[in-house]
Amino acid sequence: MIKNVTVTLLHTNDLHSHLEETSKIAGYIDGVRERTEPNELIVVDCGDFLDRARMETEGTMAAVNRELMERIGYDAALPGNNEGLSYTPDELDRIFTGTTVPFVCANMALSATGRPPSWMIPSLVLERAGMRIGLIGLTVPYAEYYDLLGWEAGEPIAALEAEVARLKPQTDAIVVLSHLGLRSDERIAATVPGVDLILGGHTHHLLEVPLLVGDTAICAAGKFGAYVGHLQLEFGADRRLVKVSGGSRPTEDMAASEDIDALIAAHREQAKLKMGRKIARLSEPLSLRYDRESPLPTLLSAAIRTMTGAELALVNAGQLLEGLAAGGVTEERIHGICPSPINPCSVRLNGELILRSLEESLLPEFQNLEIRGFGFRGRVLGTLCLDGIEVSADLARPPYHRIVEARVGGTALDKHREYTVATLDMFTFGVGYIGLKEGRDIRYYLPEFIRDVLVRSLNDSLLIARSKEPRWRYFDEP
Repeated sequence: MIKNVTVTLLHTNDLHSHLEETSKIAGYIDGVRERTEPNELIVVDCGDFLDRARMETEGTMAAVNRELMERIGYDAALPGNNEGLSYTPDELDRIFTGTTVPFVCANMALSATGRPPSWMIPSLVLERAGMRIGLIGLTVPYAEYYDLLGWEAGEPIAALEAEVARLKPQTDAIVVLSHLGLRSDERIAATVPGVDLILGGHTHHLLEVPLLVGDTAICAAGKFGAYVGHLQLEFGADRRLVKVSGGSRPTEDMAASEDIDALIAAHREQAKLKMGRKIARLSEPLSLRYDRESPLPTLLSAAIRTMTGAELALVNAGQLLEGLAAGGVTEERIHGICPSPINPCSVRLNGELILRSLEESLLPEFQNLEIRGFGFRGRVLGTLCLDGIEVSADLARPPYHRIVEARVGGTALDKHREYTVATLDMFTFGVGYIGLKEGRDIRYYLPEFIRDVLVRSLNDSLLIARSKEPRWRYFDEP
């Protein structure tokens, strides 16, 4: 009688350069390798392995992340939006060309060629314990962004159906590496025949045990390396996948890998050397506060307005973590106070929505709002800091009735007129100041991050002087 065979599958997602947790996962995977036959083990990652908010990633051009992936020994990895949107295709070529880790993604291609780059393939077939397992990658298609960067982001389900049809005759099981989010994973499980297992990410959902939708199992390991997925795939005598067991295991009490810790430390020193260069010298400090306007976020607002040529700018103070002292400013310091991979953008927005956003920015519930995701790496939202518009507010009046006057270019704000507004891409996703989502004719400025714009402004003495001129007038002040 032929016995069932079992394949061990380890999976991670949304590590976001949480390097200490990655070290624990590496140690755990090493332990599993020691007690598992190589021909019975698969290790995969489902995207957002890296994050430029981490100094070691920023300062080594993601070399630390590539080396970690290779050292851990992933059999396949999926590029998430943090890989695809944080770097240009040319930069990704420099990072991943020649890597020993296959990157799989079926719904992304370069605009110039209509084909994936040399380091990416739509799918991969692995043979383990005599079973042929097809791995298909799908990533979230932020088409507007990807188009600006030189990518064609295809519709995931159509790409998946085509790849399943191609692979099904030559495989015993189909596994989807998904960076689409839980709702999309559930939709795939319910509507796309032939998918046996979905390993998910993007929405940072944790499934401690597999979720079964029809005949398809869905698994995910949360975020930031707090969990690692450990599954057993059991195949029957007819070569069909009959059972998916196991789930996500917490890493809190796992021991870190000494070798990985040493690797990370070496890259940290390399990053500090690279990012230690002086990029500006300030004659005066630029302070920051979240409840009122202050010079540093006002400078950022003015710089983004200057870059975009918009009539006015609205930028939340919470994009910055600290102010800047007088003296030399290094690249590391700027990265430390502005780590978010946020891009400038411009929109057309009517005066009524501008006024609503300004009213909201006076309220503590908005100023102190904690946000997760959408590229935001700050602590709280913070008030709106301005350029090109002057506002008077009476804080003794009821909420949403505090703006006494707003003037753009010296003329009263017209509620019914549209204005070009320089702001930040995260607002167009409907997070934070919701009225800013209603803008039209959106133009994203990629690949620049807002910290790149800030760096240039620190060497503009006229812009710095202007940043200390008030845009807000509060009637409760003497």
